[in-house]
Amino acid sequence: MTNWLPDLTGSGPLYQRLADSIETDIDRGVIDAGAKLPPQRDLAYDIGATVGTVGRAYQLLRERGLVSGEVGRGTYVLGQRAGATKPEALDVSVEGTRYVDAPKDILRFDSTAAPDIGQGAIVADALSRVAQDHPHEISSYTRDFPDRWYEAGARWLSRNSFRPAADTIVPTLGTHAAVMAAVAALTTPGDYVAFEHLTYSQISRSAGLIGRRTALVASDDEGLDPADFERVCAQKHPRMIFLMPTAQNPTLVTLSPARREAIARVAREYNVILIEDDLYGHLTDDPTPLLAEYAPERTIVAGGLSKSVAAGMRGGWLSCPPAYRHRIRVAHKMMTGGMPFLLAEVNARLVLSGQASDIRKRSIAEISARIAIVRETLAGFAFKSHDRVPFVWLTLPDPWLSGTFKNACLEHGVLIDDEDEFKAGRSEQVFHGIRFGVSQPRQRGDVADGVAVLRRLLDEGRAGYDSFS
Repeated sequence: MTNWLPDLTGSGPLYQRLADSIETDIDRGVIDAGAKLPPQRDLAYDIGATVGTVGRAYQLLRERGLVSGEVGRGTYVLGQRAGATKPEALDVSVEGTRYVDAPKDILRFDSTAAPDIGQGAIVADALSRVAQDHPHEISSYTRDFPDRWYEAGARWLSRNSFRPAADTIVPTLGTHAAVMAAVAALTTPGDYVAFEHLTYSQISRSAGLIGRRTALVASDDEGLDPADFERVCAQKHPRMIFLMPTAQNPTLVTLSPARREAIARVAREYNVILIEDDLYGHLTDDPTPLLAEYAPERTIVAGGLSKSVAAGMRGGWLSCPPAYRHRIRVAHKMMTGGMPFLLAEVNARLVLSGQASDIRKRSIAEISARIAIVRETLAGFAFKSHDRVPFVWLTLPDPWLSGTFKNACLEHGVLIDDEDEFKAGRSEQVFHGIRFGVSQPRQRGDVADGVAVLRRLLDEGRAGYDSFS
């Protein structure tokens, strides 16, 4: 600890900034496990603070499970539990690895929006009818939400035994906006939000933009590890965790009932809010109870129309404990500018008329046909797929690297996502995987052509690809 001084820049109470600085340096290896922290009186003198301030910071570190202290011996950094991976603060990359503007004339395997099965005509008719029925509402801002918008959300989010009441619903501009409204409403700048190492990382990047910090939780072949979640809760005290329990993006893992129950127990013990993104789960026929059924008092369920009906309609809803509803609705308005009447009304009509369910059935049938093409073409390689979910998680054979394979596909006219697109933070884990979607191409023949490119590259290996640019 010779010559070490904490970085106390930022806002908030000094003791908290001191604790956060020490925690960051522990995570980065600046302060080693087993190291003795400076005596409180010495550190107080060095930073110009009171001994009481340093004492509060050390106590906060003890509560986080990072240090231990004994009278007369001092305060020591605890060693990390064997086999555990430290969560790290997110060094925010706003754009991820996707193009802001995708290249022209390229086969898009980087999207999982609902396939085009002719729903445009149905939407056009609904738009026309709403414009005729509600000309005044379209010409003005949306001040009041009709009951049917809540009823539509309650119906669309219902799955298995989960049946949210209308008074728990917040209509939103898509599922992403729903989740971010909950993050903004129920956490404050500086709070940790927990994520799996691989997930829908645009939430973690968006959370970083509004000042939230990311803590990473380990997963295995069965999904999020409840034991590591508990470790992160003890050390980082996250206010919230974002999860996709069914058909997780990008790995397609579905959590077992036992894991869901364990996660709910940990969340209840450490007072963590659960965000359950059921966007892909709503496509499946998986009978596992939603996470919300294990911890209804602290779970927010989000979903929408983008993967099964029409992504361009920006239809979404969330269900939350009633105490959160007003705060989330206000946060959604502040972050998005408010719900446009035209879209909200059309989405509600599609759901309540049953047309959305009919489109979803047709979308699932089209997705299933395209996944069948993938399974036949990539037979013999390691990948995960689901009959009703529009993406595939492919484990690359040696010596392919995820980014290199993405570049090779692009040079052959196919745009896919490498694993870095789904990393919620700076992770030491390497998965050697890529995700590709099959719903964006117009025709099944285009899907077959694109998957054939992937197969050819996999067969040839790195010897068949090199870049000198």
